[in-house]
Amino acid sequence: MTLNLDPRQRAMLAEMGVRLWAPRAGNALDSGAAGARPANARVQSGIEAPAAPVAPAAAPAPAPAPAPARTRAPAPEAAPGSHAPLLVPRPEGVEAMDWRQLEAAVAGCRACALCATRTQTVFGVGARQADWMVIGEAPGETEDLRGEPFVGQAGKLLDAMLAAIGLSRQAEDAIESIADSADSTLTCGQKDQETASKDQKQGVYIANLLKCRPPANRNPQPDEIAQCEPYLRRQVALVQPRIILAMGRFAVQALLNTDEPIGRLRGRAHHYQGVPVIVTYHPAYLLRAPHDKAKAWADLCLALQVREGGQPSYSISSSTEHQ
Repeated sequence: MTLNLDPRQRAMLAEMGVRLWAPRAGNALDSGAAGARPANARVQSGIEAPAAPVAPAAAPAPAPAPAPARTRAPAPEAAPGSHAPLLVPRPEGVEAMDWRQLEAAVAGCRACALCATRTQTVFGVGARQADWMVIGEAPGETEDLRGEPFVGQAGKLLDAMLAAIGLSRQAEDAIESIADSADSTLTCGQKDQETASKDQKQGVYIANLLKCRPPANRNPQPDEIAQCEPYLRRQVALVQPRIILAMGRFAVQALLNTDEPIGRLRGRAHHYQGVPVIVTYHPAYLLRAPHDKAKAWADLCLALQVREGGQPSYSISSSTEHQ
C-alpha cells in the first residue's frame, strides 16, 4: 500500500524523524490479494514496523544412544536328575553266574537309562527250584517301591490264579485249590483237577522281563529289553522249570522273538531255552478286561496239561486280539 503524501507532509515527517518506506520496483503488493502480506512485511499505515522476533533455533536433537551389544543368554541349567545317567556295560559272564552273583549284578546294573529313575531293582520271588515259572513284563510303581514282582491288585489276581492250580509264590504255603470256584465257564479235565490237588504245596518262581520300572509305567523300549533279557535267561537256567507261563504282550513277544499279538499265540505250546511256554494275559489287563478271565483260565488248564506231557483237550480259535 502506497501513501500519497504531499511535500509538506513529507517534510513534517522528516522533522519528526519518521522514515518513509517505498517499495522497490517489481515488489509491489498485488492489490487484488485481500489482506495478503509477505511474511517479512515491516510497514503498517506507511510507518516502518518493528522487526518480528526471530525464534531461536531449536537445539539439535541428541543423537540416539548406541544400542547395547547383544549378548547370548546363558543356557538354562539342567534340572536335578534330568542329565543323562552314567551308563556302564552289563557285567560279563552272566551266563555262568550263581544266584548270589546274579542278584548282585542286577542290583548294581547301570546298562540302560532306567537305572536313573528306579527306586530299586526287582529281581524275582518264589522257589528257586520249581517246575513252574511265571514271567511278566516290567515292574510297576508298587513293585518298584517294594522290590517284588506282581504286587498290588494285579499281584492279588495272579496269586488267585496260581492258587486255582495249587501253586504259591511262597513255597512253604499249603494251598487249597480253588479251581472249582474259579470265575470261569471253562474247567480243566479230570486229570488236571487231580494234578492241582497233588500240587497243593508246590512253589513257583516269579520274575519280570525288565528288572527296573519304566518311568510312568510306559512300555519297555527295545534297548531296555536287550539289556535285561540275559538276566532273565540266566534265571530260567537256574530255576530249570518244566513250564513257563508268559504273561503280557511284551514278555511274550520278547521270549518268543515275535511281534504277533497274544490272541494269535494262545492255545499252543511255544518254547524258550528249550522250556515249554504257554502264553496268557497279564493280570493287570484282566483287571481292565474281566471278560477275558475265562480265556486266562483256559490257558492255565493248558499249562497243566503241557507240563504233564498231555495234549490240549480243547481248541482255541485264532483271534486278532492285540493285548
